[in-house]
Parts: sequence; C-alpha cells; structure tokens
Amino acid sequence: MLRPITVLMLSGLSFLVAQGTGLRLFFHLSYLLLGLLILSALWAWLNLRGLVVERETLTLRANVGEFARERISIRNRWHIPKLWIELRDESELPQHGAGFVTYLGGQQRGRWLARTLCTMRGRFRLGPATLVSGDPFGIVRLSRRVPSTNEIIVYPQMVDLPAFRMPSAELPGGQSTRARTFQVTPNVATVREYVPGDSFNRIHWRSTARTGQLMVKEFDLDPSADIYLVLDMQERAVVRDTRTARHRRSREEERSRVPWWRRQPSPRPGSGQILESTEEYAVMAAASLARALLAQNRIVGLVAWGQHREVIPAEREARQLFKILEALAVLRAHSAQSLAEVLLAESQRFGRNCTLMIITSSIDARWVSALQQHRYRGVRAAVLFIDPQSFGGWHDPEPTLRRVAELRVPVYRLRQGESLATALVSPLSFAGSA
Repeated sequence: MLRPITVLMLSGLSFLVAQGTGLRLFFHLSYLLLGLLILSALWAWLNLRGLVVERETLTLRANVGEFARERISIRNRWHIPKLWIELRDESELPQHGAGFVTYLGGQQRGRWLARTLCTMRGRFRLGPATLVSGDPFGIVRLSRRVPSTNEIIVYPQMVDLPAFRMPSAELPGGQSTRARTFQVTPNVATVREYVPGDSFNRIHWRSTARTGQLMVKEFDLDPSADIYLVLDMQERAVVRDTRTARHRRSREEERSRVPWWRRQPSPRPGSGQILESTEEYAVMAAASLARALLAQNRIVGLVAWGQHREVIPAEREARQLFKILEALAVLRAHSAQSLAEVLLAESQRFGRNCTLMIITSSIDARWVSALQQHRYRGVRAAVLFIDPQSFGGWHDPEPTLRRVAELRVPVYRLRQGESLATALVSPLSFAGSA
C-alpha cells in the first residue's frame, strides 16, 4: 500500500529527473503524484467530518459471568457518503470488542450492539473511541478522537446459598423482643398519637395524613446479632494459581492474533476459569454471604482493609447489599496490615452482640490469637478458610485450622474449583478438638 511519504518522495524524484532530462512526462508524473497526495489527504479529512458518535450503556451494573451490553451509533450529518469508517474502541473493560468497520450513506445512521462477557470485577471506563478513515487509494489514513465515555461497575461473582445458616449455637438472639423501647430499631411495633417530647424523626406521615393528627412510631427491641464479614485483604496472604493464569493468557494471545471478523465468541467460563486466586475466591464468598444473610433479614456489615480501609456499618436496609457489592467491586488485596492487626484495630466495633464471619487464606497464627481475645470478650465467630494449598501454596494450613477449632469456632474450608454452597454445608471436624 502506498504511503504519503512514499508518494511525496516519488513526486520529488520525478521532478528531479524532469529537471535533469527535460522530459515533460516526468513533469506531468510529478504533478500527478503531488495532486493525488493532496486529493487523498482532503478525501480522508472530509471522510471524518460530519460524524456524530453516541454511546449508550445498556448495562450500568453487572456481575462477573454476566454480559455487559453497549449500543454504539454513528450518524452521518452530511449528504456526502462515507466509503469506510473504522471505530477503534479504547475501553478499559477486558475483552470489550466494540470496534467495527462500516459504510455510511448520506444522512444515514448505523447502530451496533456490543456484548461483552464480564470476567473481572471493578469499575471500568467505556470509551473514548477513535474514528479512522482514508481515501480509496489507500495513500492517506487519518484519525479523529471521540471523547465520549461512560462507566460500568462489575460486581463480584455471586452464588446461591439456599441452605446456609450461621451456626445457631454461635448466634445470640435472632427474634425481636416484644418490649417497647425509646430507641429507634428496625422493628416497628405500632403507631400512637404524638405527645410533647416525641422526636420528629419518629412521625409516621402516612398515618398522620390518614387520621388528620400527628402519629409517631413505636419500636420493639431487637437483640439479634450484628454480623460483620471480615475480609482479609493482606497482599502477602494471597496465593494465585499461575498455571490457570498462564493458560488463559495464552488463549487470549492466540485469539488476539486472529482478525476480529473471524474470531469466535468466547465461551461462557465457569467459576474455575474466572477465579484464579484466593483473593477472588474470598471476594466471591463475601458477596455471596452478604446476599444470603441479608435475604434472611440479618444485620450485615463489612470490614476489609485493602488499598484503603473499608468499613460498612452493619445495617439491614434495602441498599446494604449494593453498598457491600460496590465496595467489593473495587477492593484489591494491596494491604500491608495482617488480619491480626485488622481484628485488633477494629475491636471497639465488635461487641457481645456481634458475630464475625472471617474470610481468609492466611496461615499466620497471630490472627487466631487476636480472634481468641475477641472470644474472651463474648464475640461470636465463624471462619471461612480459602485453602491456599489448592492454589499451589506450599504451607500446610492444618495447624492453623486446628487452633481455630480449639476455640470452638466453626471452620469451613473452600478449595479451588469447589462449590461455595458445598463448602458451607458443614464445618470441619478435628479429632480431639473440644
């Protein structure tokens, strides 16, 4: 394919030959090549004018394993047709193949729908894009950047846990007590007439509108335990399965060598293909447990020290699950603090009416000692251990798990490739543990 510099050099060479030989043929050839270069540049420039690119994100929120959809449209506002327009997408979403080549007639609009399998959690930018076009002779190729961008949040993968219940022997309460309290709790018992001294934030406006006089809410005591998901995000505790990662990278490299119009759509991967590290398994488990516990009307919060300290107070409101999922979507195991340090630093948050669900892959015995101190204070706990040996780790986790079991704390073990629902069926049992 001829390039602008090559055409310009040929034009200059023809002019020099014409000057040396005096032949008019080389003069005409020089002018012809120069004119062709100018015409091609003007054609390519006009081909990128009068175009409007619109991006519409149809999926603002998605989970790992689901498809994100985006509609991209290009409108030609001119009456002059565009012979070929290429759109190159610069989105951050992995495997987002929104690029295409098209022809647009005068005053014509083209629409394309991009479906992308979400294989990685996080917050990703969709766009900007670059429009590329050229002349029919293939001499000049110009590009124009389109700054339009959108954003998508990919939540962690979640699995159903229909049979999971926190161990009943380890949980205080769970039923509301039919006793009135002046404290605001999630359990509204009844409404009554307003008396001087009642707080205005307890007024029930629907009953007030129905009766024509001020009515206030009364609440029941709720001794059910606050459940905190304590997620270990220490960088040193993460074990990655390098074999699976290398296999996926080799597949992606092979797929990238194939022209985009000949690529086969990627198959929907299972959990073993999407999750490659103890970090991703732990985040998946935290998201699944949060959804299951909130569906059981439990009060759930999150404590995780990743690239920053992330604490979501225990609540039972409708938006609590989305708060937890948005935090887990961007959370990364970049913390230098160990699980033991996190448990001790957050000790003021955990009281006797609190239950900890610790999710970790650390075999450091210090966090067991920190957990023991919480047990002395009356804090209940359970542990979901992500087995690092199943990801290629070298150290045996059995001594650490035995020490946890000696504290009469239920321990669940999740291995790579194992279903979370299966792992949470029953806690581990060790011979000789109390």
